[in-house]
Amino acid sequence: MTGGAAPSIRQEADSTLAVCGQVTADNVVVLRSEGERWLGSLGREVEINLAGVENAHSIVLSLLLCWQRAAKACNQNLIYSGISERMLSLCALSGLSQHLPSFHHPRPVAAPDL
Repeated sequence: MTGGAAPSIRQEADSTLAVCGQVTADNVVVLRSEGERWLGSLGREVEINLAGVENAHSIVLSLLLCWQRAAKACNQNLIYSGISERMLSLCALSGLSQHLPSFHHPRPVAAPDL
């Protein structure tokens, strides 16, 4: 694992969860389970605040897709906020925007500098 903070989830408001830290292959499974437990205890519409997530990586998108499936199975609607431009771009480049509500990039994604 790199030097970022370990990820955590906390409840910010009645139906808002904040995700903070760096999500990696080493900690994503625990974070996924923790998030699914939180989802099971909240209402039909849940906001996931991603402003505290330190990295934009495909593993984060995978985590969000897992939570999306878990929420759908419980008839919940997830809304994402605090999405970084890097995460929006990664989602668009991956073709996953249609699967994650709130991840529709507002403008065309520029090719990354190499």
